[in-house]
This record gives sequence, structure tokens and C-alpha cells, in this order.
Amino acid sequence: MTKKRDFDAGRLRAIRKVADEGLAHSYPFSIPAIAALDELEIGHGVTFFVGENGSGKSTLVEAVAVLAGLNPEGGSHNLKSATRPTESELHRHLELLWERRPSAAFFLRAETFYNTATAYEEVAIDGYHERSHGESFLEVVERQIRPGTFVVMDEPESALSVSGQLKLLCALHDLMTGGSQFLIATHSPILLTFPGAMIYQLTDGGMDTVTCEETDAYKLTKAFLNRPKQFLRHLFDE
Repeated sequence: MTKKRDFDAGRLRAIRKVADEGLAHSYPFSIPAIAALDELEIGHGVTFFVGENGSGKSTLVEAVAVLAGLNPEGGSHNLKSATRPTESELHRHLELLWERRPSAAFFLRAETFYNTATAYEEVAIDGYHERSHGESFLEVVERQIRPGTFVVMDEPESALSVSGQLKLLCALHDLMTGGSQFLIATHSPILLTFPGAMIYQLTDGGMDTVTCEETDAYKLTKAFLNRPKQFLRHLFDE
């Protein structure tokens, strides 16, 4: 069932890199996809960033979250708790081009979700630590993210089973229909199947728009599931 829109929905149109002179050999500007970034168009509903570990996808969505006024460890504008600063300097060299700023935003990342759940329980929103990691992750999506919210997610599949990822797809659909916009860094070929999503694949060659079927994550998963025995034999022989 589609949720009623109860926020003024904003929209991020693009991400633009500003002055980075003299930083080409320093992290994260030494990452090829970050180095190649100039002005990046963002899809109206769901935009995915996919790539191997170290490709820059999590670094990029973290920078967007920080620029949107969010805690780099996760949460809404109102959640300011943090364990220790780990974010890169990338947000200091990007700007967000909005068609209209959203009235609400949320950053959800699997890596620091325990800290986010603890922070919410400290302000009397109980129950997250009484459930499994995946259950509480999905409950945060359902309880804390309302239609019209600008949402950044970093590898949400890390907290979810396959059925949990399918539930997340349903939540994305309902929230997007209600005016939400999503930027998601992921390895999940399941999430990448979301209809109409814009997908950027980050590689050593830079960053390109691709279809779900063209992503390395999808192709490698499909190849393995089609012939797991042969695949494993080849891997073990190597």
C-alpha cells in the first residue's frame, strides 16, 4: 500500500566536484572514480552506486550525506551522536545541486547501524536491540523514514537476508511513490533490479552508467548460480 506523502519532497539533481587542485595523489582523490567525477546526474527516484571494495562508492554516498547535514554514522538531521570521526575530506570538495531541498533526510549505513540504533534507544525509541540486526534495520526504515525524505544508504544488504532485501525493495517502492529519493551504495544484484533505477558502476576506469544486467555484481552472481560446481572447481584449481 502506498504511503501518503506528508513531507515536501525535495530532489537532488546532481553532485558536482569543486576545487581539488593539488589533491590528486591524496585519499580519496586518488580513487579513479572520484578523480573522474565532475558533475554527476542523479536519478529522480533511486540511484545506485556499485563497485568493488575500495572503488569509492561508500566514500561518495557518505560525502553526500554529510553535505545534506546528516551524521556520518547515520540517522536523521536530529541525530548528532558519534563514536569517532572517520569520514573522508571529500565532502569539502563537492556541492549538491538541488531542484528543491527536502524537508527531511536520513542516512542509513550497515557498518555503523549498531551505533545508530543505540542512539535512538537513548532518546527513548526502544526495541531496536531486542531484534535481530536485519529486523531492526528494516524497522528503522519503516519507523524513521517517511514519504518525501531524501535517503542515503550505504550497503544496506550487509544487514539483510535475501528475503530482507526483497522487503527493502518493497519499502523503497512505497517511499519513492510517496516522494522519497534514494542514493544507495550496494553490492546486491537483488537491490539493483529496482525498476527504473539509475546505476553508476565505479571501476579503475572511472564511473559509468550501466543497466543492472551489465553490472559486475549481477553478472558474477548469475554466472556462479548457473554453474556453482564448475565455478567452485575452477576457483579451487586456481
